[in-house]
Amino acid sequence: MTYIGPDGILAKRKAYFYPCTAHFYKQPPQLVRGSMQYLYDEHDKQYVDFFAGVSVVACGHCNPQITSATIKQLQQLQHTTTIYLTQPMVDLSEKMASVLPDKLNRTFFCNSGSEANEGAMLLARLHTGKKEFIALENGLHGRTFLTMGVTGIPMWRADNSLDSIGVSFIPRPYDEKLTPEQAATHSLEVLKQVLEEKGDQIAAMIVEPIQGNGGIIVPVDWYFLEVKKLLNQYHVLLIADEIQTGFGRTGKMFAMEHFDVVPDIMTMAKALGNGVPISCFASTDQIAASFTKPSASTFGGNPVSSVTALAVLDYIEQENLADRAASLGTQMKEQLLQMKQKFSIISDVRGLGLMIGMEMCADDPAQGAVVVDQILETMKDRGFIIGKNGIHRNVIAFQPPLVLTEADINNMLSALDETLYGL
Repeated sequence: MTYIGPDGILAKRKAYFYPCTAHFYKQPPQLVRGSMQYLYDEHDKQYVDFFAGVSVVACGHCNPQITSATIKQLQQLQHTTTIYLTQPMVDLSEKMASVLPDKLNRTFFCNSGSEANEGAMLLARLHTGKKEFIALENGLHGRTFLTMGVTGIPMWRADNSLDSIGVSFIPRPYDEKLTPEQAATHSLEVLKQVLEEKGDQIAAMIVEPIQGNGGIIVPVDWYFLEVKKLLNQYHVLLIADEIQTGFGRTGKMFAMEHFDVVPDIMTMAKALGNGVPISCFASTDQIAASFTKPSASTFGGNPVSSVTALAVLDYIEQENLADRAASLGTQMKEQLLQMKQKFSIISDVRGLGLMIGMEMCADDPAQGAVVVDQILETMKDRGFIIGKNGIHRNVIAFQPPLVLTEADINNMLSALDETLYGL
């Protein structure tokens, strides 16, 4: 294949894409292939991937075991929709029931995280007979109308009419001016106020167990237990958005397991398909029974995506990827914390498993965003693809494929150390 190169791709993007579509790097490479934790550009330069397509390819790029299952199904039966009987979808649903937390044994398959969250919010409305929602400030839940409405990051709220949905935002359990315990307590106090005022109107509260795009924010371990107690008092459901955190990323199969909470509805996507589009929302028998009006997802749970997801779940279990993420993540976080002692521009290191954020220049976020871009550019040139997030885009995001090695981490940290010295 003849590659048109970065300039050719940028020219076509400018000519044919919507202007809302951005890209990383001043000098971006053209990525042309991937193999497990590695990516390659048009010159066959190798990069170690520390972002996994935003937590998607947890099992690695073009994982041979998973890809072979996908190809086999592609050659046998690609699509029929849910109105016909095929086995992969029901096998996947059965498998999900064995993987998900207790009692979340009903799944509805769709295509994207936004669609899964939209479906979960609809289900909450149908079950409770109430219409409104509670969400955490600085959360991200999707780009559909409902999911954008509960998204609390200003840059992702593209529609000026979102207030019509009926969403009460409360402070997230994180504030740089407070201790984690104080921030969690303040969040709970506001939640209680909202519930006292309009609990009879609220169908559900939607949360990311760990805010991803919000800067990789991990609450204190008792926060969600107290949230669930309050919600139960007012018959308000808890929706856990596990789209970034699910399937081993945080050191457990699902991040809510760290907090000993089983949500009423859980949404999943990204890593479930390892690059093949698939998502779902899961709930209990009782809640699912409220969804009786006809509904379908044309491509949701098609044979190819279902077989792929089954292969993904098998691989995660076979390779103990959750335990691997816990072990490697602990090592990487400890070394990043040591690095924080050396460089004053590193304000914080936080996260669980292989979902780690390193905040830069918290006292001057605008400068921090500039520094993050400089670091990402230099690290790319050194052969490492790393992400960024945060409200001010000043958080470096480490969310690699869970198959990377200790050597990959050490090499990255060595390059990062040299990069920081060079700033």
